[in-house]
Amino acid sequence: MSLLRRRKPAILVLEDGSAFPGHVFAGGGEAIGEVVFNTGMTGYQEVVTDPSYKGQIVAMTYPMVGNYGVNPEDMESAGVHLEAFIVREYSPRPSNWRSRQSLKDFLEAHGKIGIEGIDTRALTRRLRLFGAMRGVISTETFDRIALLAQARAYPGLVGRDLVREVACRAPYRWRHGRPAAWAETDSDGSAGRHVAVLDCGVKYNILRMLEERNCAVTVFPATATGEEILACRPDGVLLSNGPGDPAALPYIVATARFLLGKVPIFGICLGHQILGQAVGGRTEKLKFGHHGINQPVQNTVSGRIEITSQNHGFVVVPESLAGQRQATHGNLNDGTSEGLLYPDLRAFSVQYHPEAAPGPHDSAYLFDQFVALMEKKPL
Repeated sequence: MSLLRRRKPAILVLEDGSAFPGHVFAGGGEAIGEVVFNTGMTGYQEVVTDPSYKGQIVAMTYPMVGNYGVNPEDMESAGVHLEAFIVREYSPRPSNWRSRQSLKDFLEAHGKIGIEGIDTRALTRRLRLFGAMRGVISTETFDRIALLAQARAYPGLVGRDLVREVACRAPYRWRHGRPAAWAETDSDGSAGRHVAVLDCGVKYNILRMLEERNCAVTVFPATATGEEILACRPDGVLLSNGPGDPAALPYIVATARFLLGKVPIFGICLGHQILGQAVGGRTEKLKFGHHGINQPVQNTVSGRIEITSQNHGFVVVPESLAGQRQATHGNLNDGTSEGLLYPDLRAFSVQYHPEAAPGPHDSAYLFDQFVALMEKKPL
């Protein structure tokens, strides 16, 4: 405890006026965002580098974080996208043969705040009871009234397009586990099917999973048009995960609608929500979202239960969908939609993360289904 008392103090203030004191373990200053909790026991590096967390402050429910460090192989993007990171206890001395850097040094290299010593059990309980809230972290001022005003002035995620802040700016190829330069005349005769990925904040493990299945992968910015994507003659299109409110992305919905029926489509997380809107559906915000690696989902076609990795705060409302569609997966905790198939359009999507980084591998078969669809085989 004496070590904690010597550390620089920090405070988290939520929009309901509740305050949680703690200490800094990385960085300093102020950070503001929507506060959510993640129930994963491992995978903190994948969490902090997941672009879907843009605009959010993430609290981990597992009591100790940082004990195995950070390494280059487990990056899910090129940087850190969450606004700040909260843990109960930070482990300052990582011990793992793959570790190349401490979590503290990693967060500071990307200009992010990490705080510890907060009662994450009490924080999680409040968010579960009252829903995800706007919040502000400060290591500079402890005036709770002023910080409360800041938190309440934050616009939140509803109605905001955060995809533009995390998506790539120009197309690139994914080769040998990393981004590579791309040109319109580029080709890869050694690879099998060619997949165009619409980058709304894509996680690298999605691209790794496609490459493992002998797919040539071209990644396009979220602003790419359907005509630009079809010009590269893909065998299939993947709509990726990403942050923010799916209802604030009409330009991506229009692209998906243009592509429907012309090429097989696989949507993941935000891509699931984009596809749902493209066929006339709507989305809504969850109370506190699904963030973790232990969400039970039932495959309603096979009856099989999958333990899944999830990170989303919005869902598709299945009753709002028009046309022929089949519910394929459902969340066993709250009954929300987790998967849809559009057989006439050669398209399907899931709300969770079959690339599972971090998490279980129960749903990796969905990438095989996508390859089969591109090869015109029945699902």
